[in-house]
Order: sequence, then structure tokens, then C-alpha cells
Amino acid sequence: MSSQALLSESALRLREQRYAGRKRVNQLALTLSLMAMGFGLFWLFWILFETVRLGLDGLAISVFTEMTPAPNDTGGLANAIYGSFLMVSLATFVATPIGVMAGIYLAEYQQHSWLAEVSRFVNDILLSAPSIVIGLFVYAVVVTRFKSFSAFAGILALSLIVIPIVIRTTENMLQLVPAGLREAAYALGSPKWKVVLSITMRSARAGVLTGVLLAVARIAGETAPLLFTALNNQFWTSSLGEPMASLPVTIFKFAMSPYENWQKLAWAGVFLITLAVLGLNVLARVLTRNKQ
Repeated sequence: MSSQALLSESALRLREQRYAGRKRVNQLALTLSLMAMGFGLFWLFWILFETVRLGLDGLAISVFTEMTPAPNDTGGLANAIYGSFLMVSLATFVATPIGVMAGIYLAEYQQHSWLAEVSRFVNDILLSAPSIVIGLFVYAVVVTRFKSFSAFAGILALSLIVIPIVIRTTENMLQLVPAGLREAAYALGSPKWKVVLSITMRSARAGVLTGVLLAVARIAGETAPLLFTALNNQFWTSSLGEPMASLPVTIFKFAMSPYENWQKLAWAGVFLITLAVLGLNVLARVLTRNKQ
């Protein structure tokens, strides 16, 4: 056998050895990834199972029709459900236009200016800031100044959580719109505002709406900001200038108590919040899939 054939056979054997080694490493990485996924799913399904089991046990008509009760008394979560719905709805109503307009400015008008860069930097800080920090900020700025906890302060804190999420989502979705659509509209003589309103925003509306829904799902379960702002209220109130009950704070209060009726209501509240957040996430996924 010639030396050239020996070299070819040696090179082939070396390639096979390298391929076998890469295959073993790939199998090891795949096995570890599957084990990590299984570990995470195990705890996730266990949490969901306990939430459904204990939450359904505490559900009753009185949960939706009666106020939060005293210890060892009957009652429900009507005022907490109303308070959460009101504060989350108003926070979304206030924060969404601000976030969408800021995202349009960053994506369509000033992409590379110093103001845009500073805005993105501050927005990134707000995105990564713990919600308790935002709650403490609103407490120091609003609650201590007016010397009263209020639903208005809670709405402001939740709005500060929603705004950076909507800004980032709006900017990213607008940047995904092909530049050819804008150029075609400009070629027809459309002004800038008309292009943004009728072309880019219409093309990105599903993604923007998805971001808003995800932001709502985020603030629906926030407890720390409301502890420092809206606090809690055992009675029904519609005044934004007074402390207002909310599901997350009521769950925290009832779950830490030694009373069995409060603990059952806490699990019922956990089930309702989980169901609402799950529904919002599923709706966001459906909107994104339809857009794709």
C-alpha cells in the first residue's frame, strides 16, 4: 500500500474519531438539557397542581359577591377583585399611550440621536428595576407628600412598570416593519405622520398589542408596589384617594395568617390570578402566531 493511501486512511480514521467525539458531546449536552427541562417542568406542574387543587377548594359564589371577612368569619374577595381590576385597568389606560408614543419616537423619528440613546438606557434600567424599588419611589414621592396611602399612588406605581415594557415592545415591532413599505408610502407623497399611523403601526399592531397584554399580565400579580402605595382596605371603596384592596396584597395578608378561612380565600385568589395571567399569555401567543 502506498504512503498516500496510508495517509488518506489515517486522515479518514482521524475524522471518524473527531465525529464520534462530537457526537458524544452532543448527546451529553442534549441529555443535560432534557434533564434541566424536566426538572423545571416538574416544579411548574407541581405548583400548578397545588394551585388548582387548593384554589378550587376555596372557590364559591361568595368569593365574587362578598367583602373580605374578619378572622373565622364567612366572606369573599369582591372588593379585592374590584380593586385589582380598577387599578390594573387605569394603569394600563394611562401607561399604554405614553409607551406607544415613546416607542414610535425611538423607532421612527430619532433612532440614533443622543436623546434616543439616553431614553433607551433609562428604559433598560426601568425594565430591570425590581418592582419594590418602584413602589418605594412612589411612596417617597406621593404617599409621604400627601400623607395617605391611595389607589392613585398604586396606579402610578403600576404605570411605571407598564411603560418601559410597552416602549421596548413598540420599538422592536416597528423596527421589524420592512423599510420598503415606508419608502413606497413616501413615494406616493404621504407625510411622515400618515406613514406611521397607516403603514407601520398597522403592520405592527399585533406585536404592540401583545406587549400591552404581557405588561398587564406582569402587573396583575404585583404585590410589593401596592404594599407601599395602595396598601389595603377590608371594605368596598371606589375612591382613588383612599387605600384600596387588591388581590395580590389580600393574598399576601391572608396566606400569612393562621386562620383557615383566610387561607382558603388566599388560595382562591391565587387561582384567579393564575387563570387571568395564563389567559393573557395565551391570548398574546395567539396574536403573535396569527401575525407570523
